[in-house]
Parts: sequence; C-alpha cells; structure tokens
Amino acid sequence: MSKPIELGTAPVHSLLWKYALPAIIAMTASSLYNIVDSIYIGHGCGALALGALTVAKPFMDICAAFGSLVGVGASSLLAIYLGERDYEKANRVLGNVIVLNIILSAIVMGVGLIWLDPILMAFGASDDTIVYAHEYMEIILYGNILTHIYFGLNAMLRSAGHPRFSMTATIVAVTINIILDPIFIFGMDMGVRGAALATVISQAVAVVWQLTKFLDRNELVRFHRGIWRLDRGITHRALAIGMSPFLTNIAHCFVVIIINNQLKHFGGDMAIASYGVINRLTFVFAMMVMGLNQGMQPIAGYNYGAKQMDRVLKSFYLTSLYATAVMAVVFMLGECFPEWVTKIFTHDEVLISQTVRPMRIICCTMLIIGFQMVTGNLFTSIGKAGKAIFLSLTRQVLYLIPLALLMPTLFADPLDGIWWAIPLSDTLAALTAVIVLLASKPKMERECGKID
Repeated sequence: MSKPIELGTAPVHSLLWKYALPAIIAMTASSLYNIVDSIYIGHGCGALALGALTVAKPFMDICAAFGSLVGVGASSLLAIYLGERDYEKANRVLGNVIVLNIILSAIVMGVGLIWLDPILMAFGASDDTIVYAHEYMEIILYGNILTHIYFGLNAMLRSAGHPRFSMTATIVAVTINIILDPIFIFGMDMGVRGAALATVISQAVAVVWQLTKFLDRNELVRFHRGIWRLDRGITHRALAIGMSPFLTNIAHCFVVIIINNQLKHFGGDMAIASYGVINRLTFVFAMMVMGLNQGMQPIAGYNYGAKQMDRVLKSFYLTSLYATAVMAVVFMLGECFPEWVTKIFTHDEVLISQTVRPMRIICCTMLIIGFQMVTGNLFTSIGKAGKAIFLSLTRQVLYLIPLALLMPTLFADPLDGIWWAIPLSDTLAALTAVIVLLASKPKMERECGKID
C-alpha cells in the first residue's frame, strides 16, 4: 500500500522523476524499436517497403487508439480511486481493463482483416506498396488482442505504483523484437512479415511478464474473483476519461491518411516515404514527452482524488519544462542535420534529397509541441474529459486537416503547402492550449489555494 500512498506525500519533483524516468526509458526503447524496424525494412526490403510501412502506420495507430481508450482512461481512474482509498473499485478497474480490451481488440481485428486491402488503399497505398502493407498488417491484426492487453496492463502498472516493472516489460518486448527482426527479415527471408511477427511475439512475452505482478497475492491491485464482470459506472467513467487520447490517436490517423493521399497525389510514393522518415525522427522525442506525461499522470490523478490540487499543478509545471527541453533536441536535429538523419533510414539518394527540406520545415516549431501535449495530458489525468477532448482535437481536426487540404492550392509547389501546414497547425494548437489553461487556472487555484 505504501507505493500508491507516496504519490500524495513525497516531494513532487522526486516523484516525477521516479515515475517518469522508467516511462521515458520504456517509451524511448519502444520508439527506438520502431526506428530499428524501419532501418531493417528500409535497407532490407527497399524504399517502397518503407513507404508501405508509413501507409500501414495509421492503421496501427487506429488499433492503438482503442487500446488507449481503455488503458489510459482506466489507469487515470485507478490512480483517482487509489487517492480516494477506494481499493475495491481500484481492483475492479483492473478486471474491467482486461475484459474491455479483449472485446474491443477482437472487433478491430475482425473488421481489419475483412476489409484490409480497401482500408490500406484508402490510407494512401499504391499498386506498388499494397503488397508490403498487406503482409505487414495481416500479422499485426492477428496479434491485436495481445497488443491491447500489453499496453493496457502497462498503464495499470504505472498507476498501481510499479513504474519500473512497467519499464521492464517494455524493455523485454523491445529487446526480443530487435533480436528477432534480423533473424526473421534476413535470416529466414520473411521480409516485412518477419518484422510484424517479431512484434507480436515480443508483446506476447511481455504480457506473460506483466501477469506475474498482477497474480501476486501481496499486491494491493491484483487479479482475484469478483473483478471480471463489467461495471457500468467504471466502464463509462474510464471510457470518458480515455476518450481524449482515443480521439487524439484517431484524429492523428485521419491526418496521416489525408496527408498520405495528398502526398501521393502531388509527389508519389517517395514523398510518402519522406514523410515516414520525418515522422520517425519526431516520434522518438514525442515518445519521450509521452513518457513524461505517463510519469505525471498517476501523480496528478492521485492528488486530484486526494484533493491536493497544489501538487497537481506542480507536477504540470515541471513536466511542461522538461517536455520543452526534450523537443528542443529534435528541433536542433531537424534544422541542423536533416541529411544525416535521413541517411540512418535509407541509402536511396533520391529519397534523401527529397527529405531534407520538408524535415527543416516540419521541425521549425518543435519547441512548442511539448507544452501542448502536456496541457492536454493534465486535463486527462484529473478526469476533465471535456477540456482534454477539445485540446486533443485542436491540432489534428480543427487546424491540420483543413490546412493540409487548403494550403497546397496556395503554393506554387503544392508539396510545400502540405509541409507548411504541419508547423502552422502546431503553432495554432499551442496558442489554443495557452488560452484553455489560462481560462481554467483561476478555478484550479481556488480549489487548491496558494501554491507552495
């Protein structure tokens, strides 16, 4: 019981690092796996296969969105119940996570397998890339249930006071994946199918590791009888809280779909591959910010449940500062070393030459993205679903989708219009986050009094 309770008593600065550092390590390891996977596919299967992976990514993100709908919402709810000392409901949240993930992942798998090729073509696949994308996603979909349970249990581990165990589960999955990738892709000549199979196997091993913690009778939050029946109140509240990251992921998927199709129309498969390279650079550092957010989430959620809003705000300010520092690194890499970064993924000179300029354009506003991500996570962590959902939709739906459709018509080179739509939407989303935060801050300060 001491681990959850420390969230309300230990210094916020040390707590944030205690919970965020394992999450950052885990998320960085996970993002590095995605980079290594892309490197193996780019060098082993060619630029078209790398483009196919970019096309398949929004489909994978949709699958992940349903996992975040359950996992993030339930983990925030678990932290709140622990802060309220309602341990019976906390355990029922755990059981509901497993049942909901199985139901939703089975639905997503069935729909995805039935309409796989039409979905991939709608997402930007061409006659040249559809074969690679199909082979990859087919195996990923068969393992979708394992993926959902893996991400759901990892979120629960962090809120239950086990951030290092959660980190270890991720590192186990990443390590096995990196080991199996070259064996399957090169040694067994399985190509992109090998990369997908390595992903599914590694997550299966990680799930077994996670289950050992929740089967431990000494744990406050654990599996036992009576927690498996879906509770309408818990389910409704968890899904409401998780709706913000869910809509963020879904909106991101639609953005990628629209941009992929715009790029295919104005620039072809190579333009899509360029976008994939840039996404992988920004993805690494965005995952670090997500790790910071994951470290902040149980602290903010627990202290909100314990009516200690001063600690909630302290965790937010510190996380915002660190997130800005993280995104400053990707800003420097994208602006100063774009050619070097691109060469990590491919030796194709055409792809390299077409990626340098758009990388500089997209990375020019990286310094403000971290703050916007943390602000949305603040409202998710304390159960303010309405504000969290609004902020999750501003960048992708309110700004980026219209700009991606409009701006190509305003530039002599339509591709430049697509590239510039991304940093412009980032700027508008960050300004919106500032406005929402300033409008909400007086009420939050009235609830907690003067911050120490």
